[in-house]
Amino acid sequence: MSAQRILVIEDDLDIANVLRMDLSDAGYEVEHADSAMNGLIRAREDHPELILLDLGLPDFDGGDVVQRLRKNSAVPIIVLTARDTVDEKVRLLGLGADDYLIKPFHPDELVARVKVQLRQRVTESLSMGDLTLDPQKRLVTYKAEELRLSPKEFDILALLIRQPGRVYSRHEIGQEIWQGRLPEGSNVVDVHMANLRAKLRDLDGYGLLRTVRGVGYALRG
Repeated sequence: MSAQRILVIEDDLDIANVLRMDLSDAGYEVEHADSAMNGLIRAREDHPELILLDLGLPDFDGGDVVQRLRKNSAVPIIVLTARDTVDEKVRLLGLGADDYLIKPFHPDELVARVKVQLRQRVTESLSMGDLTLDPQKRLVTYKAEELRLSPKEFDILALLIRQPGRVYSRHEIGQEIWQGRLPEGSNVVDVHMANLRAKLRDLDGYGLLRTVRGVGYALRG
């Protein structure tokens, strides 16, 4: 499976480089934005699995960034701050942050906090409208009725439902679900997508799965 993607929103380049090194050494793919505005753009376009957000950004208060991110995404957000007060922690969590780290912190603690957030994201139930997916029970329901999927159909739906609206290419789906072991020119992804599309269309007659011609597949967000 490809490395999980983390977006670091940090205006201090030296700190950003240290974070990139620590997280890369732990096996994550790291992207960097040097301002709140660039971070919001990267979060919307690149769909990271987790965001590390510095509070002391030059263009927006970190709390405002958390609120803006939460309007469109449930991505885990870990705030990095030097403000070690109870009121500040309560404020950040209330705005939608999932966790916070007080500067300075040890790299091992950073990686441990990241792993916890990503692990919770994997095990918690995922929902989009009336569609709910339980990764632990490997159960999919629509309006409380079970939807029977093959193991690979379940894995594909679990991938897509984490970020509704994001378009995944055939190559990305092959890398994530089959760990890149599909032969060149294989139509296995297309076959599974067609089967999944038919089952989802039977639910509402509308079609939750859409094809972006020449690009890939996405759930309608």
